[in-house]
Amino acid sequence: MNQKIILFLSLLLTLSLQAQKKKITLEEAVLQQGRAFRADGLTGFQWIPNTNKYVFYTDAWTKMKSASSSNDAATELITLTDINTALGTKLKNFFGLQWLDATSFMVSENGTYYSYNVTTKSGKKILKSPENAENTTFDGNKQNLAFTEGNNLYFINGKGEKIAVTNETNKGIVSGQSIARNEFGISGGIFWSPKSNYLAFYQKDETEVADYPLLDITQTPGQLVNIKYPMIGQKSEKPRVGIYNVATGKTVFITPRGNPDDYLTNLSWTPDEKYVLVAELNRGQNDMNLNLYEANTGVFVRTILNEKNQRWVEPEHEAFFPNAKSNNFVWFSEKSGFQNLYYYTLEGKLIKQLTNNAFVTRDIIGTNTAGTEIYFKATGPSPTNMLVYKVDLKGKQTLITKDPGVHNVIPSADGNWFFDEFSNHDTPSKSVLYDKNLKAKTLLVSPNKYDGYEIGTADIKTIKAADGTTDLYTRLIKPSNFDPTKKYPVLVYVYGGPHAQMITNSYLDGANLWMYWMAEQGYLVFTVDNRGSDNRGFAFESIIHGNLAANEMDDQLKGVEYLKSLPYVDGNRLAVHGWSYGGFMTTSLMLRKPDTFKVGVAGGPVIDWRWYEVMYGERYMDTPAENPKGFEETTVYNYVKNLKGKLLLIHGTSDDVVVEQHNLSLVKKFVEAGKQVDYFPYPMHKHNVTGKDRVHLIQKVLNYVIDNNK
Repeated sequence: MNQKIILFLSLLLTLSLQAQKKKITLEEAVLQQGRAFRADGLTGFQWIPNTNKYVFYTDAWTKMKSASSSNDAATELITLTDINTALGTKLKNFFGLQWLDATSFMVSENGTYYSYNVTTKSGKKILKSPENAENTTFDGNKQNLAFTEGNNLYFINGKGEKIAVTNETNKGIVSGQSIARNEFGISGGIFWSPKSNYLAFYQKDETEVADYPLLDITQTPGQLVNIKYPMIGQKSEKPRVGIYNVATGKTVFITPRGNPDDYLTNLSWTPDEKYVLVAELNRGQNDMNLNLYEANTGVFVRTILNEKNQRWVEPEHEAFFPNAKSNNFVWFSEKSGFQNLYYYTLEGKLIKQLTNNAFVTRDIIGTNTAGTEIYFKATGPSPTNMLVYKVDLKGKQTLITKDPGVHNVIPSADGNWFFDEFSNHDTPSKSVLYDKNLKAKTLLVSPNKYDGYEIGTADIKTIKAADGTTDLYTRLIKPSNFDPTKKYPVLVYVYGGPHAQMITNSYLDGANLWMYWMAEQGYLVFTVDNRGSDNRGFAFESIIHGNLAANEMDDQLKGVEYLKSLPYVDGNRLAVHGWSYGGFMTTSLMLRKPDTFKVGVAGGPVIDWRWYEVMYGERYMDTPAENPKGFEETTVYNYVKNLKGKLLLIHGTSDDVVVEQHNLSLVKKFVEAGKQVDYFPYPMHKHNVTGKDRVHLIQKVLNYVIDNNK
């Protein structure tokens, strides 16, 4: 065949394939990234206790399949129909299932808990929690269920008896719930001891914390709903720890040894149940003591260790006990500049610094049965990855995961097998099983769910920060039909604050799918993780202390410089958008760097740090009395006269994180200055607009950018 004909036919085929590609709708981009476009994996993977067998779910969580580490050929173990028939339930999926032993597991429906035996295919009711029970927490043996009703703490024992642990009539005293507004790694307020002989709990006295009104418009007439919101420099909650003795029914309390509003965090039990460890942090968050208390009496025993830092100390992990027969424990610390693991005795003697990495350790995910190996997540040398390592008690460290990317690893109980599911820039998802010698076998490789769709690509690069030396990661999303000879407008998506990282070595590189949709509208979408963001170590993050936005803006402008250096970027058509801290950054950039962006959209922005919560705000800004210059410079409304571009402000009217006072006060200042801005509230939404209304939000944001960035 003539070569010209072959080339012609190839061209026709290429054009035909391109023509057949589907467009992702904005609704799909917002709602289906984790659904229809979710990569395939072994859904709900769990190891069956005391075995090397595992289970996962198929058919929309309605069928359970089982396989073994030695034979990965999966067989159907049980179906949801089997369970519903045996229990008389109407369960719609296996979500929340917990294994009790090698043959039985626990499921729940509407607060009623059941056990089911996969061998006999029979089950029974275990217990039922009260209708209004919250914060439900089983003990380790799944015999006792603790829960809160209102502000009090209760538990149901193995006999089905409901027992009151607290009986407070003052609604300002709250037991068994999270304290410190979930800072310091706190995710709950109930802590069973290892053998279930004691029940420890957080209690907070909020009686002096100011009420903050939120308007409920669903009532006629509208009603004010007060929440407790401790603002920077004002009265805060007073915490203590209760320890309830199950046998005696008596409770002892631990209170801060410093000031009454110091923080009590990171509670843990020793394996022998004799002691409780509590990290006490001063309100200034620069001086932390890890204290030891007797469980039976609440009596202070000793301070095990102390950490101080002029900027901040932020304990986020409780003491970890690798061996159930030893009270020696592992502690996370950033004192080396990066979060590492340290092995201590209860007397405070450092046995061994287990890791000494110039990268961040994130979480411990388990140990082997003997307690001689610890498995943990860490970034590794590249901060965009999340890898898994093991380290023994002598400090020998081994990388478990062999591929770059973001990994989720579940070790077997004996530490002989590691299930790993990961993605990276080139891999939607891959499921791998490692043996104890770290030899891998592949269980599943997901197809690319975006095949057949018009979707662009992301370039991940580094640029220098404003300090001239620090590398910053950037992500630039281009449309599928990218033409380097064209000039493109750019949407800069910004967060910029601590405890967040926008760019990761995962599929889509940490981006939201709507960003790729925006690229298909003829845009470039750009993000830079500036100094102050997560997973780069203490020096990188703490540079923001005392003057939020200053260094972050300088780094964002370095990102703008990089953009303008690209021949295909229209430097006169730059827009910026962010939410929460990103909203603070957006308004700061629009008003303090007014010649940079033509359009800005700020959602739920902090405008004046004096109106933000104590726990987060005082860590990074201190108090207005301690840092008046910093508060003056960071207050966004001080710069309203500088506005040049178009600015849209968005806020949920029931926002209990960044209260609407921020945005409304900014609008008031714009009115006073005679400056025109746009404002859009989302009635009854909290800090994030969720559910189907999120489609409306993203459409609002992107339409505003497209319409005004011309």
